[in-house]
Amino acid sequence: MTESPRTPESPAPRIALITGASRGLGAALAEALGGSGWHVVALARTTGALEELDDRIQAKGGSATLVPVDITNDDAMRQICLSIHQRWGKVDLWAHPAVHVPPLAPAGHIAAKDWDKTLATTLRATGTLIPMIEPLLRASGQGTALFFDDAAWHDGTGTTKFFGAYGAAKAGQIALARAWQSENAALGPTRAPRILIDTPAPMPTATRGRFFPGEDQSLLTPCANEAKRLLGLIG
Repeated sequence: MTESPRTPESPAPRIALITGASRGLGAALAEALGGSGWHVVALARTTGALEELDDRIQAKGGSATLVPVDITNDDAMRQICLSIHQRWGKVDLWAHPAVHVPPLAPAGHIAAKDWDKTLATTLRATGTLIPMIEPLLRASGQGTALFFDDAAWHDGTGTTKFFGAYGAAKAGQIALARAWQSENAALGPTRAPRILIDTPAPMPTATRGRFFPGEDQSLLTPCANEAKRLLGLIG
């Protein structure tokens, strides 16, 4: 982990863990949280993008801990969660925008390697991370987990054509998040973290660009605007 400096007199900040923080909405949310007094633990595979994010957070007077990691690496993620426990003892917010975007393809032509990577990153990693991170959220006393649905893969009645692999993994991830949400609601807010599931507006991200090449991205909602809205949702 690489941590940007905080002044000794700074009060203990709220801790935000963002899995998938290097670009798009994850980066915008990390930057917004860092500029609002949170300490951001930013996870992503791309070191350079994390360092650029850290520069932007520090420019806003915030601080971050950078963790270059592949979230499908179970052992690495266990060690990271242990390090967070040892350093801060809790996580106040876990935001999870991390996904793998496979090539769009007809259901009968999805390559096995695309299935494997998409399911490993988008679905399996979510299932393995929840039991690792839930104790850290419980330790907060007011922990929140934030998941993101994506309207691109479904039209309200079914899955959009050619989105089979991405849609299947994303639907599974959201189903898992909804189950966790229902389970925690039954326990009550003093015993379990709050689970939020949000569907952001279409944004000019690299993911969106792969889905809809040639789209006029000037008509889409900037990631920074969505991040600002999410700050109000998180509270």
